[in-house]
Amino acid sequence: MRTLRVIGIGAGDPEHITIQGIRALNETDVFFVIEKGAQDLVALRREITARYVEPGRPHRIVEIPDPRRDRTAQAYTEAVEEWRARRADLWAAALMTELAEGESGAFLVWGDPSLYDSTIAVVEDIVARGGVELRYEVIPGISAIHALTARHRVPLNRVGGAVQITTGRRLAEGFPAEADDVVVMLDAHCSFKRVVDEDLDIYWGAYLGTPDEILVSGPLREVAEEIELQRAEARKQKGWIMDTYLLRRR
Repeated sequence: MRTLRVIGIGAGDPEHITIQGIRALNETDVFFVIEKGAQDLVALRREITARYVEPGRPHRIVEIPDPRRDRTAQAYTEAVEEWRARRADLWAAALMTELAEGESGAFLVWGDPSLYDSTIAVVEDIVARGGVELRYEVIPGISAIHALTARHRVPLNRVGGAVQITTGRRLAEGFPAEADDVVVMLDAHCSFKRVVDEDLDIYWGAYLGTPDEILVSGPLREVAEEIELQRAEARKQKGWIMDTYLLRRR
């Protein structure tokens, strides 16, 4: 029987990882790293293992290339499902060839594995196929949402209020009428511009927890252009960007 751990490593700061996560690192023989072309993300995972795995604890790191997702497809859900299936093919093959019976492997997941991350779904697919005898557990991490609110020193919710977590794709359809506090993730197109006429404050952050962290906050109509410019420049310089923001109705 092979053992697999899905370990949340936090939003970017190596010190985000929990004590439970560190203990799991030291029970792992093989760390699987998904190579997406952003070497900063691979480097952080290597830094975490170097920092927290006890000296003398044998382990190895295996990089798995991430298949490209068709981002031009009109059928978004079908495109994601097809991409996840190809991921499952690659991961299952790596688990069979790189992880021996009785060994323990781990995927180090940015943020928390339960929030807008496909790792759990892909592992479930592998288990359901039955080709790899596998047991696995999930270890939580500090999400980008909590890193964001901590850095801006604001509570996520207001007294008795609800919080909606959504995507840029959905925000582009309009600010939810029933919501006062909305967290937006996976926004590649600055969808906050679509709601700039609403009476909203924004708390925005990119590369949270890293030395490249950028924070902007204020009335949305006043800072929307600044955020768009900073985002574009940062993406140009690094080649990738991960950002999250909270929109708060006044």
